[in-house]
Amino acid sequence: MSRVFDSIEDLKNQVAQWKANGERVVFTNGVFDILHVGHVTYLEAAKKLGERLVVGINDDASVRSLNKGPERPIHPENARAAVVAALRAADATIIFSEPTPLELIIAIKPDVLVKGGDYDPNETDAAKKTYMVGSKEVKSYGGYVASIPLVAGFSTTAAVNKMRNTHN
Repeated sequence: MSRVFDSIEDLKNQVAQWKANGERVVFTNGVFDILHVGHVTYLEAAKKLGERLVVGINDDASVRSLNKGPERPIHPENARAAVVAALRAADATIIFSEPTPLELIIAIKPDVLVKGGDYDPNETDAAKKTYMVGSKEVKSYGGYVASIPLVAGFSTTAAVNKMRNTHN
């Protein structure tokens, strides 16, 4: 099981150790509210882009600001972080409270930044929905930015809607 880090400073120190050992650090982020096969497949694919995978978890307030629905998040941030940390692919998790993970990305300077296939690593217009926050910064120091195809038919929003419709 990986570690859930409480501070960016502690995570920065861990990432520095990994990099000093020649390990490539991959970063991704998300809500990871009701974990499903799409999440697991995505995180395993992200891990294959390096030796270490750091996963940023949106805190509860930032999830609410994403307008995913009035009942979201279903699970509190600490529970979501613990579940992701238990996955083999994740080497470190950290909860972030900013609207985006930009501060975290700048702090740890991952070698690889990854998002799902609904994002475009080549998009440069930050106003577009497909823009990957942090991509400009990661590319500026020679890092790699990638997107991983989504697994069709799996989303937390779809699962919530299905549960809602089943109980109505």
